[in-house]
Amino acid sequence: MKRPNILLIMTDQMRGDCLGIAGHPDVKTPYLDTLASQGVLFNHAYSACPSCIAARAALHTGMSQEHHRRVGYQDGIPWRYEHTMAAELSKAGYYTQCVGKMHVYPLRNYLGFHHVELHDGYLGHPRNASVPYSESQFVADDYFYWLREQKGISADVTISGLDCNSWIARPFVYEEKYHPTNWVTDRSLDFLRRRDPDMPFFLMASYVRPHPPFDAPACYFEMYRDKKLAPPHVGSWEDGQSLKDSGRIYNSATGPEDPELIRQAQIGYYACITHLDHQIGRLIMGLQEHGLSDNTVIIFTADHGEELCDHHRFRKALPYQGSVHIPLIISGNPALTGLVPHSVCQNVAELRDIMPTVLEIARAPIPDSVDGKSLLPLITAQSSRYQSGHPFAEVGEQERIFREYLHGEHSYGALSNHYIVTEKDKFCWFSQTGKEQYFVLEQDPHEKEDRIDDIECRERISTLRSWLVHELNNRPEGFTDGENLIAGKPYPPYLA
Repeated sequence: MKRPNILLIMTDQMRGDCLGIAGHPDVKTPYLDTLASQGVLFNHAYSACPSCIAARAALHTGMSQEHHRRVGYQDGIPWRYEHTMAAELSKAGYYTQCVGKMHVYPLRNYLGFHHVELHDGYLGHPRNASVPYSESQFVADDYFYWLREQKGISADVTISGLDCNSWIARPFVYEEKYHPTNWVTDRSLDFLRRRDPDMPFFLMASYVRPHPPFDAPACYFEMYRDKKLAPPHVGSWEDGQSLKDSGRIYNSATGPEDPELIRQAQIGYYACITHLDHQIGRLIMGLQEHGLSDNTVIIFTADHGEELCDHHRFRKALPYQGSVHIPLIISGNPALTGLVPHSVCQNVAELRDIMPTVLEIARAPIPDSVDGKSLLPLITAQSSRYQSGHPFAEVGEQERIFREYLHGEHSYGALSNHYIVTEKDKFCWFSQTGKEQYFVLEQDPHEKEDRIDDIECRERISTLRSWLVHELNNRPEGFTDGENLIAGKPYPPYLA
């Protein structure tokens, strides 16, 4: 049997709840909803270390963060891993290509891909005047190189004054065809045109949006301009007063204080998602036009989410759902994977699981260094359970031991944190202050009620805390003595 092609669609900073099919009240994602309706939607997919570099290390190596060693955000550390997803697929006879964001070091490190057409978005480190010429983003980044050729030497996405971590939003200043989201789709479609038809392919279409700047083409802003939008999720536990000063800083870790700026951030973020969705639609139609749909498995996910003013916060790196919960869809011809169409999987999944899943689809060996688990056993007809009167099958019911919990973390200065999440609840620990939080997600999916002091939850909290102690035991930071959590330990973003 001919081995299937694999299309991995990766987005940057897209929340797991920002899909129409996931029940979002405002965001419109018709093409992604179609993918999910023809495949399996994972309701409890997470990023264990929710920022760009660490999350992508988990994706490309299949390792947990304590093994790939990136537990926070730090540029300039070389990527040297014996086994990567693209390298293993290349060895197995696949032609491998990435278009878009890699966010590795050096910038032109291919991680085993045969070819990379690079666009990392705005990165401060390779724009520093002190970096070598070959590491300058204006030299190494193919999109910026192309945009200068198209529009002139001064062309750049920063021409509008938007920042790469800002909540400020405004439409793209050039014609839509010059937008980086369109560029990734254009180059991916060109790959389909010139691929070797006798080789199976692994194509990673890696989009920078909806990561800021929030600069979708103007027509997408118009879709949300006059729409009444659901407000951010704010609960009973936040100290909004302490965030007011930083809420006036355009690229801070908090959302804006001004309600109109909050609304503009929402409009800009949702506009970027719908624009992205339509470009993914172009890619899906391209597969159809090339006669590839029946023999291509599509996986859609993101590296992490976006707080988008939930709990007065912005960006990522925190343990809350807006930051750590990500979308995950596996779709394609059921004959290729045995998946049950129109399905929802409730098991806790993580980015490290994508590499072994892809390798199993390709019938390639999975290296011993991989910590993740293939998701295929969760989505096949043999493990499914159909709910009477429900439009979707719920899969994975017989596989509850797949992962009882997930340990996540992020080095983030005074807000450095760890979390334990299950299908039903979450325990958070802030490692510098010792602050703890507990949320019953099955009743409170937006984490509006912190129940850490609830007597009824004391036993469950103790269990989750013990799991975190187990995960952190023997870590170099000294977070635990084997019985208790110890706050205030130095916590660098890279484990030497």
